[in-house]
Amino acid sequence: MTERRNDAVRRRRIATNGISLDVVEAGRRSDPVVLLCHGFPESSHSWRHQMRPLADAGYHVLAPDQRGYGTSESPSDVDAYGIDDLGGDLLGLLDDVDAQDAVLVGHDWGALVAWDLARLHPERINSLVAMSVPFTPWPAQPTRVLRHIHGDNFFYILYFQDVGPAEAELGADIRRSLHHILWSASGDNFPLHGVERSVAGTSGWLDELHAPEDLDDLPVWLTSADLDTFVDAFSTNGFFGPVSWYRNFDANYERLAPFPASRMTMPTLFVAGSNDLVIHGHPERIEAMQAELPNLRDIVILDGVGHWTQQEDPDSVNAALLGFLASR
Repeated sequence: MTERRNDAVRRRRIATNGISLDVVEAGRRSDPVVLLCHGFPESSHSWRHQMRPLADAGYHVLAPDQRGYGTSESPSDVDAYGIDDLGGDLLGLLDDVDAQDAVLVGHDWGALVAWDLARLHPERINSLVAMSVPFTPWPAQPTRVLRHIHGDNFFYILYFQDVGPAEAELGADIRRSLHHILWSASGDNFPLHGVERSVAGTSGWLDELHAPEDLDDLPVWLTSADLDTFVDAFSTNGFFGPVSWYRNFDANYERLAPFPASRMTMPTLFVAGSNDLVIHGHPERIEAMQAELPNLRDIVILDGVGHWTQQEDPDSVNAALLGFLASR
């Protein structure tokens, strides 16, 4: 019989980088650390299917509710959500558990933070796994590039730039907001995701998403209890913090300019769904990543999976993760 290596999955509060974060934890403190970084609009709960398998495989697993999310602290300044603060929080978690380095795993915005932190502090990241969002060598400020691409069309990242409208819309009915966003980018809703519309407008984002109005109608991978957990996570601090991550795209670009991708020499894995519009129809994004990364070991594309990679197909993601970790 295989010995279970992890204690029960547990939650604790950790002071880090001048704030405090709620962190879900599993495994032995003496084991190598795997740090799981969630995306938008999610929380540590998005890693619920990975915690025990990783701990059972001999890893000390940390999954924070990152700054602005859940009951973790939510600073009131937009500038407090830039990469130095987001990355500093994660480095502080490693310091808390006396880890010199870690396997860094990020999904969606967590992947962006992972790419950036690996460039800024490669000595603290021994291996890197990014899900959904490939490494992107922006040719100019991201919002400038996106405005050039989308013109007068609505695009949610540009909508998020102004303080006020997005968080007000999303916070008006948290359950509906999360239901619609999670449904619309799910693989079984492909290709009707609705992150862009063909005309400019002021009606906001949610009404353009292709999701059923019946909030009990959920994608197969999401239970009502899961949705409840995500809703609870946004009921304390709302959406200002999470949306403010997007408001630092340009500042992060400027901050990272002196740090080339060649600094990321650690073994790297990329995982995404075939029905994720971040990569679907954009082979150039994968090609650019392949050209930039010096130690990209593998690219795993999961058939039929949408944007919520590790939630939609946890078995395949866990197999890819554990296989990658074993092969380094």
